[in-house]
Amino acid sequence: MKKLLAVLVAAMLVIMGTVALAEGGTTLTIACWDLTTTPYYEAIKTAYEAANPDVTIEWVDLASQDYAVKTSTMLAGGDTTDLYAVKELSDLQNWAKEGFVVNLDERIAADGLDMSKYAGMDTCYTYTGDGSYYALPFRADYWVMFYNKDIFDQAGVAYPTNDWTWDEYADIAREITEKTGMYGTHYHTWLSDVANWAVCDGVNTLADGEYSDLKYFYELVQALEDEGVCMTYDELKASGLHYSGAFAQGNIAMMPMGYWYASTLIGYIKDGTADFNWGITAVPHLEGVEAGASFGSPTGIAINAKSANIDAAWDFAAWMCSEEGAKAIAETGTRPAYVSDEVAAVMAAAEGFPTDDTSKAALLPTSIALEWPIGDGVNEIKTIVNEEHTLIMTRELSIDEGIAEMEERAAEYIAK
Repeated sequence: MKKLLAVLVAAMLVIMGTVALAEGGTTLTIACWDLTTTPYYEAIKTAYEAANPDVTIEWVDLASQDYAVKTSTMLAGGDTTDLYAVKELSDLQNWAKEGFVVNLDERIAADGLDMSKYAGMDTCYTYTGDGSYYALPFRADYWVMFYNKDIFDQAGVAYPTNDWTWDEYADIAREITEKTGMYGTHYHTWLSDVANWAVCDGVNTLADGEYSDLKYFYELVQALEDEGVCMTYDELKASGLHYSGAFAQGNIAMMPMGYWYASTLIGYIKDGTADFNWGITAVPHLEGVEAGASFGSPTGIAINAKSANIDAAWDFAAWMCSEEGAKAIAETGTRPAYVSDEVAAVMAAAEGFPTDDTSKAALLPTSIALEWPIGDGVNEIKTIVNEEHTLIMTRELSIDEGIAEMEERAAEYIAK
């Protein structure tokens, strides 16, 4: 009997100790999407909990296609999930306007966060109503130039650098086609692949209602199509050829694309789908635009104003968006928003990433412009611009006619 009593007392002490530990720690809940297919979520959790053993991270997985509606409904209903990943910038604008998320200005200032490390992506998370920060970026996909080193070697053409112009790029593409008979470059059918480069100056946007700045890029692409330097828009649409498979065939010298393609290409090389040496550079720039400038889209993190753990939530958000958090994200092959030599070194160390210095330096963009700005009417303008883009690329409208249509139709939605 005494032995049984001793066992029961010991068990109670263990349970009490466990409860005390649980009560003394903090569990942070974070709304996100695609949890099971996104490796950086687990990497973030593991790294943060290792550095903060008194904190447990719990991701709250919501369906990607319903994320905007679900999260806004949850916040409006007084949900206390501590943090929310920000999928659409327009959602954050609404959350800030309604007071659903925490103003971060004082915390950013108190901790001395260096906002320049986000290459411009931090400004996406300011609310247009008061100019304050309501989220921080932890991921930022931006665009680079992929190139096939073997084709350049065959053509006897020097590899591109991280400081080159669009005119130089076009000349190189033409030279390679002339010397090898292969495609000097490749464009996917997206607007972003053809004309978004106009926003890299940080001045023009795709929702400002003035599209003369797109003309240069449409003329460039159509000239390369006409000269057989790249596949035509109509060919791509008819064949359904995806950019990832097109470049993997090994007969295309260059391709502008989002950095996310790097992990796909590394996988292709590893499994034998593709078989060539490759590298990346910064995308070309116009005269007067800084070398290394690109465009992209961020993913951010915001703190729920109804959270019972706002201080702990801020510590986590600041860490996730810092160099340490960025390293954890980078180790999964994902491009974090935080830009530094140390983070770039982690990315470059990934198995299969090119070893040349130019490719490594391309991991340090000088600025990243927002692909689409935020504001009233932007979704309608986006639809209009994409519709006219299709008509221009199919040659149903001339470039001048298509741009004129963009401007005329978008005028209705330009904020007055």
